[in-house]
Parts: sequence; structure tokens; C-alpha cells
Amino acid sequence: MKWTVQQLHRFQHKEMAIDETVDVSDLKQIDTLIRDISLVRVQGKADVGSTKFTFHLTLSGTMVLPCSRTLVDVTHPFSIKTTETFFVDGGDVAETDEDTHIVTGNTVDLNPIIRELILLEIPLQLIADNPGADGAPQHGEGWDVLTEEQWEKTLEERAANKVDPRLAGLAKFFDGTKGTDG
Repeated sequence: MKWTVQQLHRFQHKEMAIDETVDVSDLKQIDTLIRDISLVRVQGKADVGSTKFTFHLTLSGTMVLPCSRTLVDVTHPFSIKTTETFFVDGGDVAETDEDTHIVTGNTVDLNPIIRELILLEIPLQLIADNPGADGAPQHGEGWDVLTEEQWEKTLEERAANKVDPRLAGLAKFFDGTKGTDG
């Protein structure tokens, strides 16, 4: 997804349609959370002016990431809408706009921007819908993984059975006297 300024000027005052696939598999080396990533489909259009190139794009694909709880593979689809603007010779640049770029050299390269947007799309936490048998163990010796409802029920049961430590001695007294009244 790279064009020279001269190639883009051929589309001046015309709409330039974009529908391409990009291989971004090198992102697996940049971020080790990405276990696999599909080809990314880039669709949209470019508005070409004499010193300004505006790209209206939608990036879509899927990446495989680890579940935050069990580390099983989770397929995470993504669809990113963006508008990226390039200026030749730095003319009319809004310095505060994140989606504004200055053309370096004589080429407009969208590949680094596409990679950056995909990396920003990685969620902080991703939970598998059904970790199943492929995931981490759900129980072991003296422990079990609980659902939210099971945890709340356990807390309620503990609260109901809790003995005030100031009365613990009294409870032992009554336990020792059972059966002697007869």
C-alpha cells in the first residue's frame, strides 16, 4: 500500500477506490501476544488534491490471541475505520491531529499506519467463550475455578456459618456437653 506522489496525482479530482489485501504476519514478531493473523483487507477511497491526500479506510481481518484466563487460542475479529491525511511539503498541517502525516521523500506508505492501527486494536483482556478441555485445568487438589454466581454463593455460606471469635470458647463448651444430659 505504497504510492508515489506522481501516481496519486493521476487521480486528482477523481475518486480513487481501494480494495486490497495486506500481509501483516510480521506483527507476530513485534507483539508476541499475536499468535496468528489473517491477511488484512483494506477497503475505502482516497481523495487526492494537489498537496493533500486523504484516505478513508476500513481494515478488517482476524487475529488469534491468548485467553487472559486460560491462555487458549481465541479468534478475535477486527474492523477498524480510519481517515488518514497526508500533506506534501508540510502545507496546511494541523499539528494536533493524530491522523495527519507529512509525506517523506516522494512516497505515501500506508503499511506502517495499518500495522500501528492493528496493534492498537489488541484488547487488554480477552476471555474465551468456552475454554473447554483445551484450556487450563478447572480444578485441582483443594481448589476449583468458580463462576461469579458460585463465588457469591460460597461467600454467603461462609458468612452464615461464621462464628464470632469472642464466642468460640462458648461454642466448644456446648459441643462438649452434648449427650451428657441424657
